[in-house]
Amino acid sequence: MSDRLTQDLIASLVPTGARVLDLGCGDGALLAHLRETRGCTGYGIEIDDAHVLACLKRGLDVLQFNLEEGLSTFADDSFDVVLQIDTLPHLRNVETMLRETARVGRSAIVAFPNFAHWPNRLRVLAGRMPVTKRLPYEWYDTPNIRVGTFADFEVLARRLGLHLEDAFGLEDGRVVRTLPNLLASTAVFKLTKR
Repeated sequence: MSDRLTQDLIASLVPTGARVLDLGCGDGALLAHLRETRGCTGYGIEIDDAHVLACLKRGLDVLQFNLEEGLSTFADDSFDVVLQIDTLPHLRNVETMLRETARVGRSAIVAFPNFAHWPNRLRVLAGRMPVTKRLPYEWYDTPNIRVGTFADFEVLARRLGLHLEDAFGLEDGRVVRTLPNLLASTAVFKLTKR
């Protein structure tokens, strides 16, 4: 999710001057945006060599390691905000990463493609896996190891004892608060510890 509207919306959820950890930060566009527009500091974590290089070219602090190994590098409450933007579909152990996110951050912002978006449902009803702007791969070549829905994530977050400070969907750069599980291609959650 690198479009400007989405970056601005995610940035608006992050307090000015916050210390941020961006998990799976990609090329660092969001972290750089937070630095420039909100005065944030922090780190990105990325495994891909080309993305790490892109982050370094932006002057960002980035660590290269696999998130599946956890966040033991960081102490409890090391960050004001932990970002997981389009990271969860690539992780094998989502529960562990959410627990680690809650451990190292005071709050978290999680966003991912919402598989329950109505065009996806129609495609599955027609007997095919969806291929959309937010889910751009065929079933056989996707880097995602899982798909999730807005509604399923709400249940998981509550089961893990996380407080949903805010939850909404995004569709074409606009916030969707009415029926986001059906009407939004992206699910967005702001979480805090209870």
